Amino acid sequence: MKKNRKIVTNTEPSQFKEVWRLFCKNKVSVIALIFLIIIILLAVFADVIVDYETIITPNPQERLLGPSAEHWFGTDHMGRDLFGRVIHGARYSLMFGVVCTSLSLFGGCILGATAAYFGGKIDTWIMRVIDALMCIPYMLLALSLVAAMGSGMKSMTIAIVVASVPSFTRMIRAVVLTVVRQDYIEAAKSCGVTDREIIFHHVIPNAIGPIVVNAMMNVAGLIMSAAGLSFIGMGIQPPTPEWGNMLSEATSWMRQSPHMIIFPGLAIVLTALCFNLLGDGLTEALDPRQAER
Repeated sequence: MKKNRKIVTNTEPSQFKEVWRLFCKNKVSVIALIFLIIIILLAVFADVIVDYETIITPNPQERLLGPSAEHWFGTDHMGRDLFGRVIHGARYSLMFGVVCTSLSLFGGCILGATAAYFGGKIDTWIMRVIDALMCIPYMLLALSLVAAMGSGMKSMTIAIVVASVPSFTRMIRAVVLTVVRQDYIEAAKSCGVTDREIIFHHVIPNAIGPIVVNAMMNVAGLIMSAAGLSFIGMGIQPPTPEWGNMLSEATSWMRQSPHMIIFPGLAIVLTALCFNLLGDGLTEALDPRQAER
């Protein structure tokens, strides 16, 4: 007699699909993601849309023109197309936010995970240094470093990363502390797994959810920090298009041509808002209680 065989299939959605399903429930975060994708695509294909040389070359005959079919965002005080400068400026702002967040996250992961995992004197020494750095206001520390190294993209990146690592370290340490106390970490230690493998293969992957959410929301803060440094002349210098220095140039003309300050300002606000809303959506999607609803 032939025995009936049942084919068992795994009908449970993968973790990624479940997170995506929960994320899609938050319509505001989905709209923010779509808008952010549009900004990224405009930044990637900026050279195709508007030639870079065109948006840095003065054109006195078309200075201070308002928004029109030819110049969607109008022109600035040197006759340069504002729409082209805004989308080219998105490259610098987005790249700065993502690169600085990645570097800060990497440094914070090493220091925070090491302090939480080993504890004792190592934890004490690391956290006392972090506490000392956090006693200095974030922007004051960044400004001091930029002033010492000189203005520019490289100096600004180093300054913001150094100023951001302490807060990342403290956050990651708090998250990792909840993971290292779990039974499976003790089991891995008893099996002879090295500390390095436990940290990178067990601790950080299981703490990655809150870390990614905090990093996503931190991108918005770093974009505004970069704009602030450029606004006061300590960051990227004209004629390179960057949202902060575009605002700085527009302050002298804000009453005569308000469009010069409106569009770069909206770009900063909307991009930062999108990253924050995206972080909120991920927070809800990664919350286990949401899956029960």
